[in-house]
Amino acid sequence: MNKLQLLVNERFVSIQGESTFAGRVCWFIRLAKCNLSCVYCDTKYADNGKLIAVDDLVAEAVAAKVDLVEITGGEPLCQSLGCVTLAAGLLEAGLEVLIETNGSCDISILPLGVHRIMDCKLPGSGMSDMNLWRNYTYLTKRDEVKFVVSDLEDFTYALNVIQQYELEKKCTIIYSPVWGKVEFKDLANWIITSRAPGRMQLQMHKLIWGADAVGV
Repeated sequence: MNKLQLLVNERFVSIQGESTFAGRVCWFIRLAKCNLSCVYCDTKYADNGKLIAVDDLVAEAVAAKVDLVEITGGEPLCQSLGCVTLAAGLLEAGLEVLIETNGSCDISILPLGVHRIMDCKLPGSGMSDMNLWRNYTYLTKRDEVKFVVSDLEDFTYALNVIQQYELEKKCTIIYSPVWGKVEFKDLANWIITSRAPGRMQLQMHKLIWGADAVGV
């Protein structure tokens, strides 16, 4: 039995609201704590949590009878050893595993079978200096890079990153508007006008349950 514990904020089943997996039923494990303070953060409540054994989290995920599991946060890789161990355990149990990470921590330590969904922090987040650029050398076709766009400056920055790291050849590219700050149609028009590679997404869970809902 693995007695390693993780500080966990919440676990719940819901509709996956983001990424190319949007719309699927998903079991979420939200780990507590984050090393960044993004201007638009919508999970500040995840600072706190309780310690739960990795084996118990895997057992809960299996019992939920949901094939898709996401480890999110906070920032999951702030608890790197536990996060890696949990991801490996979920994969061994036959589950499809997503990791949502802010891009400031080393993603190469994650098991190969995981789908890594990594943010690129843009200037509007206030955290663009925290991007760990070597992560872009680790990306594969299983992975996704998400650009959360606050304004046209952010979008232009995103296009420069895509070009510099040749992301179109490496992984899936996603653009998401900062909720309540960017009009959906504005981001859509920027993507269309620039013929940007990748796809636009909206946060489906917020459209369904509202921007302030938790546990969904």
